Amino acid sequence: MVHSPTRRGLIAATLATPAVARAQGSGWRPDRQITMIVAFAPGGGTDAAARTIARFMERDLGQPVVVLNRPGAGGEIGFSELARARPDGYTIGFINTPTIVTIPIERRARFSLADFALIANIVDDPGGIWVLNDNPIRDFAGLLAAARAQPEAIGYGTTGIGSDDHLAILAIQRATNTRFLHIPFAGSSQVKQNLMSRAIPLAVMNMAEGMNEWRQGVLRPIVQMGATRWEPAASVPTLKELGLDIVEGSMRGMAAPAGMPPEVLERLALSVRRTVENEEFKALAVQQNLPLRFLAPPEYLAELQALKARYEALWAQHPWRE
Repeated sequence: MVHSPTRRGLIAATLATPAVARAQGSGWRPDRQITMIVAFAPGGGTDAAARTIARFMERDLGQPVVVLNRPGAGGEIGFSELARARPDGYTIGFINTPTIVTIPIERRARFSLADFALIANIVDDPGGIWVLNDNPIRDFAGLLAAARAQPEAIGYGTTGIGSDDHLAILAIQRATNTRFLHIPFAGSSQVKQNLMSRAIPLAVMNMAEGMNEWRQGVLRPIVQMGATRWEPAASVPTLKELGLDIVEGSMRGMAAPAGMPPEVLERLALSVRRTVENEEFKALAVQQNLPLRFLAPPEYLAELQALKARYEALWAQHPWRE
């Protein structure tokens, strides 16, 4: 996407604004429906979080917030639609790491990080490797043994090439001299459905996305990928504990098209902050297994820029094309 100097100036001004601090006096109020684009299929972790947050933002903003699913191409379809929308506050959307930064690295994409005004990060969900509860593979060592016995025969589902799930397995393969068979899907709900129907033996998806089925005795995680163990899955070891210096997961936050007027961004960021701080929302987040991590626009931008640099360096060493 090509920006005029004027729009680039607006981007810089937007990112430089102390958004939430000044938003208390913001005069912008939406006067019609707001569309929230989700770049993944209905039923997954991002979709569930988006629909819950939308309900609370509706109360705060006084207008409907309608979720629009635009799955496909690992998130590129939805991210591109969000980047091309009018920057007037009436189209917002969820962006996910790492695909928001990896897609433009791996191919000529119709968006880049600079095409978005960041509103806030909301969730930081560690990755995990999941199997059916009756799978004979009981732990990570057993998984590696099975992979070595059957190179490129054990299929694993992810939300696409360059997703946190995919990059995690590639890192595991490099570190352990194993080879798995990658099977990408349009969303984590499809990954989970294919695992539960026994179409694939492994689901590589974020920890929150399998917790309900784990409690029901249907699925079982054999490893998680956070820097430390996530409290609701305290019995599951991390890759770092098992000797692999691999940390992967997905941050899920809200963004809008770049060039949005500062007062509009301020009001939307305030609405997200009020939502995340709402006690009723916090209770629902616990029920939905959402690992909350609020970041205001400047901190969110810094985190994404650091991730971008990290994955650019990784791509230079180990391109993840298939």
